[in-house]
Amino acid sequence: MSTLMPSVRWNAVDEESGNRRGPSQVQSELPISKSGTLKRHNSSRSIDPAAAIPIEYRSVSFEIEDDGQRQWRSKRKDHREKLAEGEDSSFWAESQDHEKWQHTDWHTLAVEEVQKQLEADTVSGLSTNKAAERQKLYGLNKISPLPNPWLWKIFGYFFKGFGSILLIGGVLVFISWRPLGQPPAVANLALGIVLIAVFMIQAAFNAWQDWSSSRVMASITAMLPESCTVLRGGSRCELSATDLVLGDTVFLKPGTKIPADLRFVEVSHDLTIDRSIVTGESNPVKGTVDSTSENYLETRCIGLQGTHCTSGTATAIVVATGDSTVFGRIAKLAGDPKTSLTTIEKEVLRFALLIFIIMVTWIVVLAAVWGGWLQKAHPDYINVPTLIVDCVSVAIAYIPEGLPIAVTSSLTITANLLKKNKVLCKSLKTVETLGAVSVICTDKTGTLTRNKMAVTNYAVHPVDVDLSTSRAETTSRVSKSGLQQLHALSGLCSAAEFDIRTRSLPLSEQTIYGDATDQAILRFSETLGSVSEMRESWNSVFTLGFDSRNKFMIKTFSPAKSESPNLSLSTMEASAFRSKDLLFTIKGAPDILIKRCSHVLRSDGEIQQMGEHISRMVEQKIEEWSSDGKRVILLARKILAHDHTYANPSAQNYEAHMLQEAKEGLTLVGLVGLIDSPRAEIHEVISILRGAQIRVFMVTGDFGKTALAIARQCGIVTSELVDDASALTRSPVSNEKGSNLPRSAILLTGSDLMALNVSQWEQLCMYREVVFSRTTPHQKLRIVRELQSRNETVAMTGDGVNDAPALKAADIGISLASGSDIAIEAADMILLDSFSAIVEAVRYGRVVFDNLKKTVTYLLPAGSWSEFWPVFTNLIFGIPQILSSFLMIIICCLTDCAAAIALAYEAPEADVLHRPPRDPTKTRLVDWKLMFHSYAVVGMIETICSFTMAFWYLERNGIPFSELWFKFGQLPPGLDEEFYNARINEASSVYFINLVIMQWFNLMAVRTRRLSIFQHPPAFNKQTQNLYLFPAIVFSLGIAVIWLYIPSLQVVLSTSPIPVEYYFLPAALGLGLLCLDEVRKAAVRRWPEGAIAKMAW
Repeated sequence: MSTLMPSVRWNAVDEESGNRRGPSQVQSELPISKSGTLKRHNSSRSIDPAAAIPIEYRSVSFEIEDDGQRQWRSKRKDHREKLAEGEDSSFWAESQDHEKWQHTDWHTLAVEEVQKQLEADTVSGLSTNKAAERQKLYGLNKISPLPNPWLWKIFGYFFKGFGSILLIGGVLVFISWRPLGQPPAVANLALGIVLIAVFMIQAAFNAWQDWSSSRVMASITAMLPESCTVLRGGSRCELSATDLVLGDTVFLKPGTKIPADLRFVEVSHDLTIDRSIVTGESNPVKGTVDSTSENYLETRCIGLQGTHCTSGTATAIVVATGDSTVFGRIAKLAGDPKTSLTTIEKEVLRFALLIFIIMVTWIVVLAAVWGGWLQKAHPDYINVPTLIVDCVSVAIAYIPEGLPIAVTSSLTITANLLKKNKVLCKSLKTVETLGAVSVICTDKTGTLTRNKMAVTNYAVHPVDVDLSTSRAETTSRVSKSGLQQLHALSGLCSAAEFDIRTRSLPLSEQTIYGDATDQAILRFSETLGSVSEMRESWNSVFTLGFDSRNKFMIKTFSPAKSESPNLSLSTMEASAFRSKDLLFTIKGAPDILIKRCSHVLRSDGEIQQMGEHISRMVEQKIEEWSSDGKRVILLARKILAHDHTYANPSAQNYEAHMLQEAKEGLTLVGLVGLIDSPRAEIHEVISILRGAQIRVFMVTGDFGKTALAIARQCGIVTSELVDDASALTRSPVSNEKGSNLPRSAILLTGSDLMALNVSQWEQLCMYREVVFSRTTPHQKLRIVRELQSRNETVAMTGDGVNDAPALKAADIGISLASGSDIAIEAADMILLDSFSAIVEAVRYGRVVFDNLKKTVTYLLPAGSWSEFWPVFTNLIFGIPQILSSFLMIIICCLTDCAAAIALAYEAPEADVLHRPPRDPTKTRLVDWKLMFHSYAVVGMIETICSFTMAFWYLERNGIPFSELWFKFGQLPPGLDEEFYNARINEASSVYFINLVIMQWFNLMAVRTRRLSIFQHPPAFNKQTQNLYLFPAIVFSLGIAVIWLYIPSLQVVLSTSPIPVEYYFLPAALGLGLLCLDEVRKAAVRRWPEGAIAKMAW
């Protein structure tokens, strides 16, 4: 049996014309749900494949044309005929091969046919046993991982970083041993072996590090499981997306990520799907029940896996899972995504190129000096093999072998630490960007607040009721009729639903599906009466979900019972209501809807005209509640007299008619005030971020007064005087970042933003405290881009559908784990617990960059500078090479590497959140300050001390310095060659040990950039300790002892034990180096604007 894998192509005619021929439009109404309007509707729209699908996928078509597919179609036709004849046949029983079910014409079948073939039940769903059988047969709903390019990865393990230089150096040293060595020097053989061994060890470490970081990132991904709402065994339940099977009934709502390929069977009028991730089409596409195209990718009755529901609701049947979905097939065609270098990787590459240029320059200089002068003047001094070894030594000395390992280690360690602090980073790039964040734009609801709305007040003109009072007092102030009408409207005009399984519990414990606002209003409505009974009295006809642009939702109803109008309307309205009339309900932002109201419901249950006096009273109440931090929702209605315009809700222009009806003639039924208290820790979090010189801007769709009140409660706004748009002049101002902030706080609306010119944006971006209210997704995106254009590194937090565009555009998108699927998908970082975790995220983001600078500062003094000078003085001044090439390699590749990696575990310094964020465009990983400190200060001190110790040792053993200067290999008079060489080897070992020990103290010094070691101790303080440092020190000493004290190695490598005093003297010198650095740091802290501070790395 042939495997039915799709060939993916466009029809040639369609490819040229770009047009699609769809079936004629069919409009028929489905059975109506009490919770909302669900209808079939069709809409024709021609889509150019060039616009809809990226060019690399334009060959994709889901027409399967092999013999196996034709056999499949024939068999399915027979099955349909049997069903038509009434025979009880189960195609599931006949089909033993799941590949037969991978056809792709579900979109062309009628809904009833899809249900029959998949044995789906949209009333009770699949049984648990049947779902388990199908999962066993077809596997989990997940895309198989792509084949791992092991050969390429193994190549990278060996040659990424500085592996190629180690290999080339090892080969050259082997060549200098043989055939160039005459006679072959055993030390060169040993050096070549060590270089190749280090080359292999580095590859092994790279492999382990790749496995380790992959495991960390995999564990982070595993903590973000995708879930969906599924109908199983007669009840709705939240299920992991991987457990979906063919025939499952899935429910979609705004923000939901579509978990598999779905066939829509019921859709709300406003259902739209963002399919850009699959098709490349940027505009959301309306969802329909009927097919609109013969092409599977373009029809609107299919929800493709990985796309998102941006508005509306739908019920759908799973028709493809895992690798059989469009997303799964495209993933296999696309292969691994190409990734660009991260900011830190670019910085490391820049530093590596700089070091490489310096290294090549010195090698060329040394080779030129040898070839142009030394070989002629002193032909017996340095031969070609020795020159090669010297050049290799210089190259290895200048290359910081431990840096690439330290970079990945730092990022992986930090990602793991953040995970422990309930912060999940989707990529290592996110970790490094955190340290540069200068502005955080945060949503209000659910991020700064608890996202647990509760109705605290309601008003039915002219009565304002505070629900904190007793229920008797609450109900006595409004007539029964007035309460009944408020109950009806708040229960009907809602997208929330009670979970049937929890209906027997007390109201406060019942589960409600829907957003926080709808949940609170539905719970409030239930306190006034039975919502389910009220909803049974009305049939839902049309639903237009809440939209962040319109800022209201609409639902229309027809009466299910003759007495329904009497239970829900005023006496006058009920008497005039006809059986075919519609009840138009609307709920939303009061500042938008108040001007559209012509009448108002009184507390006695009757209607009167909305005059200017009443309008002012209502507006004052709205402003009063908003100033207290309450979200205010206006509830209104009107009666739509029977008209042919409203007879068919599936009509293409029906939504436009409803929006037109919403513009005037509304009856204000009441106001509802809701409170969503700020999280307890938010005020402290904002204070810490402000201390870190990070500005926190609130960006919300809420009413301005409400947003400002919450901003004050959170500490985002501290100024008494808050400016508005009028404070922004249209004349040009200085665009220097952060210059002369004349005012500290400003409140703007979304409409204000669209009118700002460049000069006004410059002024706005200099404010310290900013609240943006009444913003749309487009305006949020504009805010992010305007800030980025002014060299700000922007983090955007949000959890809703309307936050997704800004989350994607921000340098770091941050979502809460409780956020919508589309927000989590768009975000780079997920906060599992609360917004307070962002403090740790910023802290460790800054630590990554700090620790890498510390690593470089530690590696350069001994690893390059102090090793270069022995070769230089040997070549230019004729002094014996006081540090052997072999011991140079040991320092670079072994003794320093462990400590360099240990620095990746350094805890944040106490002042890390008291410094301004780094500017990625100006702050370099390695700048002239760091180079000056590493080479001219620490490097020069270590070099001078090591030379002094080595030559002092020779002086004490009968070889004065005057007998070494400009001798170019000549033995001092009266000395035996064996004695001379032995003393030189011992001096080389002294130089080596001096560097190793002084580096211990340099390690302690570089742990902090400004703080004293007493303020940031390496031990005995859990907040600052780094216990990995001490094993690294022991490791370096152990490596040194191995090469100096094993007799067999001494002979081969020309090393030697040294007297004990040459261990203690370097410790004293190292202590002096540490004390000198302590004095420097004290000066930096004492005079932060002084010359020393300006030169501090």
